[in-house]
Amino acid sequence: MLLRNTVDTTQVPAAERFGMWLDLVSRTSSPLRIRTEHAHDFTARADVIELGPIRVANHRYPSLEGVQTPKLLRQSGLEMYTLALTVNGDSAANQAGHSSVLGPGEFVFYDGSRPYGIRHIGDDGGRQPARSVVALIPHAALPLPPDRLAPLLGGRMSGSEGIGALLAQFLGQIANHPEQYHATDAVRLGTVGLDLASTMLGRHLLREDNVPTDVRRRALFTEVQAYIQRHLGDATLNPQTVADAHHISLRTLHRLFAAEESTVASYIRDLRLARCRRDLADPGLRGQPVKAIAARWGFPDKAHFSRVFRSAHGVTPQAWRAGEKG
Repeated sequence: MLLRNTVDTTQVPAAERFGMWLDLVSRTSSPLRIRTEHAHDFTARADVIELGPIRVANHRYPSLEGVQTPKLLRQSGLEMYTLALTVNGDSAANQAGHSSVLGPGEFVFYDGSRPYGIRHIGDDGGRQPARSVVALIPHAALPLPPDRLAPLLGGRMSGSEGIGALLAQFLGQIANHPEQYHATDAVRLGTVGLDLASTMLGRHLLREDNVPTDVRRRALFTEVQAYIQRHLGDATLNPQTVADAHHISLRTLHRLFAAEESTVASYIRDLRLARCRRDLADPGLRGQPVKAIAARWGFPDKAHFSRVFRSAHGVTPQAWRAGEKG
């Protein structure tokens, strides 16, 4: 099963529960100054699931308000973005001069390395627990620097349509049914979640009229990368199909990659080879023929795959699977 760390405050005496929750928050996201009328008996639960490049947390807690202050920031070295999906209740957030009020099925995006404020009130006027599902994403995992994502901080994003709906469904499935996945699936699932989150953020950046041109370019590049990663298994994927899918010219696409000192074709090839290397080294996939793994990642011609793989790594796919390295 996926690696999961569960914190259930009912496992300790009532007087220790709020402190237990504050410790969890400071370890997994960033320290907060939390105010709640339930501090005397803070009945809460969190399931934190490690997915390689990201972390998913399924939270249930009493109504609360939290503030991240400059003083608290100095105590934390975490550089983490948060995409928080309100599952029930009403919530609000503010950061970088932006404020949002959210209902169930809506995301808010904030940066744990900057001051921010949050509030979440459970259903029935706060008499029911509040619930949220959170994706925690390290700064380094997203291609845009923190200052370029500033227009989105504290902003509300739909989790019921488009890419936001896909991301909400994905996070909800992982959070509520981690037992359905094997530990070896973690990195792959994390990559899918990161792709969906990057695409959603990129599309929202493109809608911001005041975002500088370079930020727009980086956001488009992020969306293109996510698209390519989602379609690696399609043997027809090539620079032209990528350009067509994003309604841009082939020249514009090539310029995007030239700015990253890469090419579209080499990016696609290298990603496909990386997926093949990973699957060839996976003990759980020993029974699958090399040609099946190659075809899964966009190499339908076994002979061509062998040539490309050997050119890149100095050994055949079969030798790589056997543990030989070029």
